[in-house]
Amino acid sequence: MTAFLIALMLVVATAGLLRWRRPAWYWLVFGVTFAVLRVLVRYVSVMDACGLTVPPSRWRLALARITNRPVPDSRVPRILRVRPTRTGLVLRLKLRPGQDAFDVSAATDRLRHSFGMYGVTSRELRSGVVEVRMTGYDVLKRVQMPAATADTRPMRVPVALREDGSVHYRDYRAVPHGLTLGATESGKSVYQRNLVAGLAAQDVALVGIDCKQGVELFPLARRFSALADNPDTALELLDALVTHMEGVYQLIRAQQRISVNVPDAEIAADIWDLPAGMRPVPVVVLVDEVAELALFATKDEEKRRDRIVTALVRLAQLGRASGIYLEICGQRFGSELGKGITMLRAQLTGRTAHRVNDESSANMAFGDIAPDAVLAAIQIPTETPGIAVTGDSSGGWARIRAPHTSLRQAVNICNKHADRTPDLPALEPFRPAVAPLPSARVPLSKTATATA
Repeated sequence: MTAFLIALMLVVATAGLLRWRRPAWYWLVFGVTFAVLRVLVRYVSVMDACGLTVPPSRWRLALARITNRPVPDSRVPRILRVRPTRTGLVLRLKLRPGQDAFDVSAATDRLRHSFGMYGVTSRELRSGVVEVRMTGYDVLKRVQMPAATADTRPMRVPVALREDGSVHYRDYRAVPHGLTLGATESGKSVYQRNLVAGLAAQDVALVGIDCKQGVELFPLARRFSALADNPDTALELLDALVTHMEGVYQLIRAQQRISVNVPDAEIAADIWDLPAGMRPVPVVVLVDEVAELALFATKDEEKRRDRIVTALVRLAQLGRASGIYLEICGQRFGSELGKGITMLRAQLTGRTAHRVNDESSANMAFGDIAPDAVLAAIQIPTETPGIAVTGDSSGGWARIRAPHTSLRQAVNICNKHADRTPDLPALEPFRPAVAPLPSARVPLSKTATATA
């Protein structure tokens, strides 16, 4: 008996230590079993308490009356599948006639409390089928990205972890242009580093505009095909990108294959419809601080600013088919930056907002696409840098957090994939000059004593 008590105490102590220091391990070892039991045992009563039941159908009531049986109970959504994950549980529910996916979405907070989970979200998979994702612990407190992701589609980069435990991807082919807002020390730069590190391993040209004298992007120069560190150079670089875009469109026109002998599905309308051997390399343009491109103090600077904004708007409107994608970052992005800014913002479908200093900044990101996300963005606490709210034109949004990536780690990744940096003739004048990487490390030896 004593040995049994000692073993039980060791198990309890181990569980408590894991829950404190390694919540993911605790969940996989202990938490997932308890959570599945809680859900299965409490399911009917919780659904009834949360109002997610429907009364029995008329034919069941009539059958009970004819056979003199008790009135059947209300019916709950049927569980199609329960799947444990590394961060929680995934329930797939089949709704009853008369129920709606919004009913489940409105009850997620009550489900979280009733099932004893950390967070609950839901989404509709198809008509009548809803997926409920439950997290067993705070996955955003200590972000741990999966060691490997099964999705290897081009221009799709895992950059952060969502609050439901799934991976957040930046998919440029689905959402060509994006806007990232955030105050100082909000984690915006770390998010950008994760983005560059993810793109570095793909066949893509990176173009950077960093008007903070290049302190953010120039350390990553070995993986960039073009860089600009001041507004004057940025204007020339954007003009070169517009010229490159026009050349790509001429190539697409020459290879459209619109003869009557070619099936409709093979007609080329963008670079992804071209043969792989003829396809131009896609280009991702990263603007570190957009306000530095839009501010002006003199008439000459105002003319430069108008040309810069015009070039950005042209790239945002026309660049997708030519394989040019924009990733614009800033602390604010509103009409006070001058004419053309709101037109540019309307083209930036993907929106990500880190901690902001005021509600108007959150409205700039989500006011026109996901009003519900505005409140979530202004509630991000100061002591949790890296947490952000992401959304798109569909109206959906989620809280995410990118794993902390130091500048040294990002530099090492860019240096590792420096051989993937493509040479684009139109951008050759803006190619950063970097020293060649050493072929091998030279072992250090003791320096001999100097003699006169």
